[in-house]
Amino acid sequence: MSAAAPKSVEPSSLEPSCRDTAAHALSIVRDGVITGEGPTTKGRVHFSRSLDADDTAWCTRILTATAVNDQPVSRTEAEVLFEINEAATERTDGGRFDDLLAKAVAHYAASASGLKVPPRSVALSADTDIESWAPSYASKVNSEMLEWIAGQMRGKRHNNRRLMVMVATFLGATALPLAGQLPNVFDIGM
Repeated sequence: MSAAAPKSVEPSSLEPSCRDTAAHALSIVRDGVITGEGPTTKGRVHFSRSLDADDTAWCTRILTATAVNDQPVSRTEAEVLFEINEAATERTDGGRFDDLLAKAVAHYAASASGLKVPPRSVALSADTDIESWAPSYASKVNSEMLEWIAGQMRGKRHNNRRLMVMVATFLGATALPLAGQLPNVFDIGM
């Protein structure tokens, strides 16, 4: 995270105490991305509808806070990340948000499917390959989770290539019938 971000916001305003407050803190980041104003943009130039490295750092800090680190990413947190993804028409974070979104969604989907997931600080780290912990086939992920992910991606103007690759990997050969039920969501070369 850049040095400007922590100094510009009261520590308690974006320090989650649970997954609900983490989702709320992410919505504050989302609002800053949309408007270019707010507590996460103070002290720096931030254009509306843009996402920069500081915004991504805020999301990472919120998602890996001590109070939530050992809990799986919640559906609400993942939904707010999808909202941030959709709101940001300009990206200047070098692809880090796309990576964070894919990992957070995989963390949620795997956990909601009853699979064990690593702590967020490991799973969401830029230094951790998603393949090292995320399920590699749909047979391990609840089909409702795959449908939810596809629904979040359907009709969006900004498609996350990393997330599309992850979903295609989840689908694997065992879920080709499901892939046929989710047309126009992503191109997996079928």
